[in-house]
Amino acid sequence: MAFFLLNFIFLQIQIKRMKHLQYDLYRNTDTTIFEFKSVGPNGEITKIITFNATQSKEIYNLAFGDLIYNEVQKKYTLDDSTITDNGDRNIILATVAKSVYLFTEKYPERMIFFKGSTLGRTRLYRRAISINLEELSETFAIFGAIINEFGNVTSVPFKTNGDFLGFIIKRKEL
Repeated sequence: MAFFLLNFIFLQIQIKRMKHLQYDLYRNTDTTIFEFKSVGPNGEITKIITFNATQSKEIYNLAFGDLIYNEVQKKYTLDDSTITDNGDRNIILATVAKSVYLFTEKYPERMIFFKGSTLGRTRLYRRAISINLEELSETFAIFGAIINEFGNVTSVPFKTNGDFLGFIIKRKEL
């Protein structure tokens, strides 16, 4: 356990010093689908990031996960529930953040909604935002999604200790 903790702390320091290691991203022409490879002890794992329109035309949902072949449907699908445990979580999160920068660079008027496939993953994303809040806030307005007293989902300013259903970010106008 101590070795894992020291390894984790070393990785955190290394990432801070190197200004966030990231994987190379490949994207489609309209910058709504990204692909990259996670490299670690479990081999190379293809990851996909998609930005999909929601019912509200100005909000896009960020989905992220492993690219897997679905034998039943005979097509590739995005699996956001698999835990690949390839030892590169922080690099993956930085790569997903890079895709957000690229997407909002092309579409600055669009907001992005994202949440984890589990409560634990949503907390992980909150921690990642909190750790990088100063840097992210230079470019983005960041909100947490909550259920208000009327039972509706609404956004509130992001707080590092907030209990959120998900997150909404929008590129700031310069």
